Amino acid sequence: MTRCAGPLCGLALLTCAGNPPSIVLPPEGAGSLRLELVQSGFSSPVYLASPPGDTARLFVVEQTGRIQIVQHGQFLPTAFLDIHSRLVSGGEQGLLSVAFHPSYAANGFFYVNYTDLNGDTRVERYTVSVADSNLADTASHKLILFIPQPYANHNGGLVMFGPDGMLYIGMGDGGSGGDPQNRAQHLDSLLGKLLRIDLDHGDPYAIPPNNPFATSGGAPEIWAVGLRNPWRFAFDSPSGLLYIADVGQNTWEEVDVEPASQGRLNYAWRVMEGAHCYNPVPCSSAGLVLPVIEYDHSEGCSIIGGFVYRGSRWPSLAGQYFYSDYCSGWLRSFAYANGAVTGRTSWTLDVSLGNVTSLGEDAAGELYVVSAGGSIYRIAPAP
Repeated sequence: MTRCAGPLCGLALLTCAGNPPSIVLPPEGAGSLRLELVQSGFSSPVYLASPPGDTARLFVVEQTGRIQIVQHGQFLPTAFLDIHSRLVSGGEQGLLSVAFHPSYAANGFFYVNYTDLNGDTRVERYTVSVADSNLADTASHKLILFIPQPYANHNGGLVMFGPDGMLYIGMGDGGSGGDPQNRAQHLDSLLGKLLRIDLDHGDPYAIPPNNPFATSGGAPEIWAVGLRNPWRFAFDSPSGLLYIADVGQNTWEEVDVEPASQGRLNYAWRVMEGAHCYNPVPCSSAGLVLPVIEYDHSEGCSIIGGFVYRGSRWPSLAGQYFYSDYCSGWLRSFAYANGAVTGRTSWTLDVSLGNVTSLGEDAAGELYVVSAGGSIYRIAPAP
C-alpha cells in the first residue's frame, strides 16, 4: 500500500487500481408542470433570490452587473444595484449571485460574487440605502474575499448563507480543461472548493473553528474539496442536507448530496468525473464522495442545480430537488431519503425554456426558473 503523503494526506488515499461502483437509480417517472411567467425583459439573468422574510420582492441578478427588483409582480424601473463598471461580463464571467445576510432586515447587508475587470473573483459586501429600501448604497462596497483566477472559465460564483449562519462560496477549479494544475485537490488553493466563512465575528471575516483546516493542513476557509465548477448548490434545512450540482468536463454532469454539517469531504474531481475515472485511469473511489445522480452529454451539456421545494402553494412537490441543464432546457427532480435517491421525475413543461441559467427560491420557498432569454418563471403543477 502507498503511504499517505503530500497535500491530500488525511483527506483521501488514492490508488491507481480498481474501478468505482456504478450508480443504481430507481426508474424515472413522468409528470407535468406549468411555468407561470413572472417577468421578462431582463438582460442576461443568472440568479434570483429574496431577503429572509421578504415575500413582496424578487431580486434578479443580471450577469452584466445589475440587480433588478420585481415587487408585487412589477419590474421596478431603477436597478437595486449597478456595478457594471467594476466587472467584466460574458461567457462565465460577470455578476454571478447575491446573498442577503440572515439579519438583513436589521443590518441591510448583502453580498455579491463577481469577476472584476481583470477576471478575478471578488466577494463584496454592500449595504441597502437608508433612504430607499429598493436601492443599494453603491459607495458602501467592502471587499470580503479576493481570489485570483488563472483562466476565464470555471469561476463557480454562488454565495449563499447556510442554516448555520455561515457564508458558503462555491469556487470552480480555475478553468482551462481537465484542471491542469490539479487545483481542486490541492489544499493550499481556494479553487475547486466549497468555502465557509463567518461574517459576524471578524473583519472582513473569521474562520469558523470547526472548519476542517481551521488551524492546520490547508487553507482555513476550505469546507470541502474536489469540485470542478459548482455553479449552483443549495441547503435543505428540514433534511439537513446540502445539494451540489457540479458541472462536468466532457461527458458527465452530477449532483452530490451530503449532510450539510459534514465538512472535509472530497467530491472527487479531477480523479473522477461523475462516478467515472478521469485522471488517473483506472482509479479508486476510496475516500471520495460519489454523486447520487449523473447524466451524460447525450442529455445535456452543463447541469444547472436548483433547490428542494419547501413552499406551501404546491404540497405535491414537497421534498423534490429540482434541476435543469443549460443546453437542453428540461426540468427534472428527484426525492432523496436515507442516503439514496428514492424517486425521479422528468417533467413535461408548457413553455420552451431555451437556455436555463439558474433556478431561484423566494422567501416563501417557491421555486423559479431563470432563462437566458430574459424571462423568469414560477414553477407550478399542471391543472
